[in-house]
Amino acid sequence: MTKLRKILYWGAGLLAIILLGSAGYVIIEGWSFFDGLYMTVITLTTVGFGEVRPLTTVGRAYTLLLLFAGMGVMLYVVTSLARLVVEGEIKEALGKRKLAKGIKNLKNHYIICGFGRIGETIARQLNEQGVPLVVVDNNPDQISRLEETGYYFVAGDATKEEVLLEAGIERAKGLVAVVSSDVGNVYITLTARSLNPHLFIVARGEDQGSRQKLLRAGADKVESPHELGGRKMAHTILRPTVVTFMELAMAEGVEWSMEEIAVGTTTPLLGLPLKETGIRQQFDLIVVAIKRADEELLFNPTPETPILAGDTLIILGMRKNLDAFEQLAGQ
Repeated sequence: MTKLRKILYWGAGLLAIILLGSAGYVIIEGWSFFDGLYMTVITLTTVGFGEVRPLTTVGRAYTLLLLFAGMGVMLYVVTSLARLVVEGEIKEALGKRKLAKGIKNLKNHYIICGFGRIGETIARQLNEQGVPLVVVDNNPDQISRLEETGYYFVAGDATKEEVLLEAGIERAKGLVAVVSSDVGNVYITLTARSLNPHLFIVARGEDQGSRQKLLRAGADKVESPHELGGRKMAHTILRPTVVTFMELAMAEGVEWSMEEIAVGTTTPLLGLPLKETGIRQQFDLIVVAIKRADEELLFNPTPETPILAGDTLIILGMRKNLDAFEQLAGQ
């Protein structure tokens, strides 16, 4: 039973006791309902104001019964209501303290500004991959949903410095600005970039003017969900097999996938050409592309292409083989 339902339940119980007590005086003594209500309240609260009118013997017996039975029930109801309120406040305070402590311990996490449909999808995808994240939103309805998801979150305006600092932006790896307005995303990007110059920022921008403003404000990538959705639908019509292949390659829960693997600085693969790394023979993987540290992108690299420090390999293959190669390449 939820806290609200418990409060309503006990409140209804208290009201029922008062109404039944009042009705008893109306029936037994023939009083008006107001007189019966007054007598019931002063009896249950034991204030000792005295009887409204002289009571008959039956009325006095009823008062005694109401005093011993009704007062005990009323005290139980009142204390239960008070306990619910106090416990709720304590629980809320402890929850906020635990939440703040958890966020302070985060490093290299991502901050998602906005928990609408897009923000929720991003949060779910990151969480499934085990990527630490903090959601920032100031909508009361979204806050209620966030409390149920178990994500770390900050209730506040993401355009304000103090809110982003509370989300640990100085320790964050990246930020996603997906609030409903382009103006809001511009302000969030400006604030975030000023607080953390090394932050990787992806922002939502619908019109061309907003995209340029977001890039100038410091966004690394600007995406339009509507344009991406329209483009995918067009590709589904023009290249359905390609789209199906890419969806499978990026999906979770399948045996094979397409992943990007960063090359470490101490891996034994450094300087070796692809044909000598065993990536094809030993791991049965296909290198689709290599992104160099200087952002140069090599599509379909030749077997003689060397692996260098700072490279990012775009690889296709079985998931278990990808995991094994990532351990070797990431050293």
